[in-house]
Amino acid sequence: MDGYAGKFCRMFWQGEKALWMTVPMEEAMQWDSVDQAVAWLRGGGCVVYPTETLYALGCLATESRACAMVARRKSRPEGKPFPLIVSGWEMVQKFFLLPEAARALARAFWPGPLTMVLACRQALAPETMDAQGRAAVRMTPHPVAAALCLGCNAPLVATSANMSGAPAPARPEEVDRAVLGEDIPLVTTRPWPAGGKPSTIVAVEHGTIRVLREGAVARAQLAAWGDVV
Repeated sequence: MDGYAGKFCRMFWQGEKALWMTVPMEEAMQWDSVDQAVAWLRGGGCVVYPTETLYALGCLATESRACAMVARRKSRPEGKPFPLIVSGWEMVQKFFLLPEAARALARAFWPGPLTMVLACRQALAPETMDAQGRAAVRMTPHPVAAALCLGCNAPLVATSANMSGAPAPARPEEVDRAVLGEDIPLVTTRPWPAGGKPSTIVAVEHGTIRVLREGAVARAQLAAWGDVV
């Protein structure tokens, strides 16, 4: 193992055979600049960036090619839409429909780690929407994540920056270098994520709050805003 210190592994294909090569960790791009990351995202690139809970791998939610790259890099199964973040209420109104039943819940927990399934007001990349044209959205309180959204003037994909099934990172050194490769920058600007559980995902249907994934917001916290199932 000593021969692999300071390196990460990357797979490439030779014909039908998968081969692995080691790449020095310093070759992974690390940026302490929100403006640089915004320019990269607006150009159709992907970045790993901090959120209030964990590090996210993301891109513009409007860029299907970039979303496909995120899916490949994570080895994420097809048909599983990516969660999104927005920077504020204006962005919510621009891109999503927020019915009254969901609005009260959003005002209670946003900005924060509660992701809500909402109908899209305008088309986003297919990788971010379900068959009904809905997306899973939360308003982030993290200053770096919010600044990236605001700078891009669009929601961002915010899937955890790990291979599917692997632990999600809360510190820069925990980000899997196989996710970064040589072409996805790691935004190191602080504050770092708080760690812990990922966001809770809910759908509000006919006054009932359906929990799709329990996380940082507990069921008991949601109960004051409707029946929880």
